[in-house]
Amino acid sequence: MSAALALPRGRRLPRGLILGGFAIAVIVVLAVAGPWITPYDPDAFAIRERLQAPSLAHWFGTDDFGRDVFSRVLAGAHYSLLMGFGATAISLAIGVPLGMLAAFHRGWVDEAVMRGVDLMISIPPVLLGLLILATTQPSVAKTVISVGIVYVPIMTRLSRAVALGLLAEDFVDAARARGDGAVRILWREILPNAWPPIIVETSLRITFAILLGSALSFLGLGPQPPASEWGLMIAESRPFIEQAPWIALAPGICLCLLLVLINVVGEGLRDLLDPRMQGRGHG
Repeated sequence: MSAALALPRGRRLPRGLILGGFAIAVIVVLAVAGPWITPYDPDAFAIRERLQAPSLAHWFGTDDFGRDVFSRVLAGAHYSLLMGFGATAISLAIGVPLGMLAAFHRGWVDEAVMRGVDLMISIPPVLLGLLILATTQPSVAKTVISVGIVYVPIMTRLSRAVALGLLAEDFVDAARARGDGAVRILWREILPNAWPPIIVETSLRITFAILLGSALSFLGLGPQPPASEWGLMIAESRPFIEQAPWIALAPGICLCLLLVLINVVGEGLRDLLDPRMQGRGHG
């Protein structure tokens, strides 16, 4: 069994991975501390200050209820992170074992799993999320679970493809010759060597999960008012988009920035872990 996650010899951490990782770490700290460091109460109404443009007093302006937009963006950052990382963790926890079991056992097990995966992938993600959430009362937890379920088929297909390639390796034959069972082979031999492509794909899934979670919130199927989730803030700003565009621009720009940073980290992970990139000059 090889240490697949070890840093390859002669390889430096890509600059984008370092800078992007640091920026995301700062965002995570701000998101966790957000409810305690906001300059104003994010849910407090101040009707006399409604629809004020950005200023030194209100960096991102105020909304139609006079609430400080900067405070609401800061307090709501944890929703997007929860959507992305929480939903992706669910898709990993279900999809990776399912895909590896399908690859190992093949036959009717593989056929049943992959036909179910094909059925779920044929449904657009937003529609599948709507189908899952339409019959229940909207909440943050249900949205995270629904987004996670939406991306289970993709993680299942990826882990199956990776496992199929690894099952043909000599170290797996050696494990079988020792009499190791299916669980031990998958846990000790396949999984450690399958992580590099799974990690790269995971970084991409986080961005899609954040986008899907925000889209569902925009449609009213995520956190409910007065929550300061970014997708919900954009939805609530629609009647004032011409009069006070900063209400939508602030959460929209923050959402785009977060997605770009996660993609930068994903590119850095790909450069670091993908063997095909190891001969190229990335910094």
